[in-house]
Amino acid sequence: MDCLIDIVFMLDTSKSISRDDFDLMKSFVSRLIDRMDVDSGNTRVGLVTYSDFQGSAFNLNDYISASSLQSTIELLGFNQASTNWRNFSYALHYVRTRMLISPAGDRPSVPDVIVLFTGGQSQNLTATSVSIEAN
Repeated sequence: MDCLIDIVFMLDTSKSISRDDFDLMKSFVSRLIDRMDVDSGNTRVGLVTYSDFQGSAFNLNDYISASSLQSTIELLGFNQASTNWRNFSYALHYVRTRMLISPAGDRPSVPDVIVLFTGGQSQNLTATSVSIEAN
């Protein structure tokens, strides 16, 4: 049985994340993609980096093979933010309104999963809780 899933990875790039941490996140995501059914189209993958603003991103329909996803992830530059601010609520809002939509490759009948990598807690816990519940 095929398992359909749309998954978005969110990578923290705030000041508390070192280059080694960022490389570790990228490596982990790349290894996960090896275990996903991307090439058949059953799994779609998106990714966004965040700190006090949304950084690099690619949508669920931007890449259709595991190797192209992994190459893109490998090329992600380390653009560390100059702040410890982790605006989960903005990043979650961005994912919900810009990435988990049909034009960006989201499939309405397929479960959506967001995997959040962070170096700490959100600076706005109230807004983050509301954002998570809105999904």
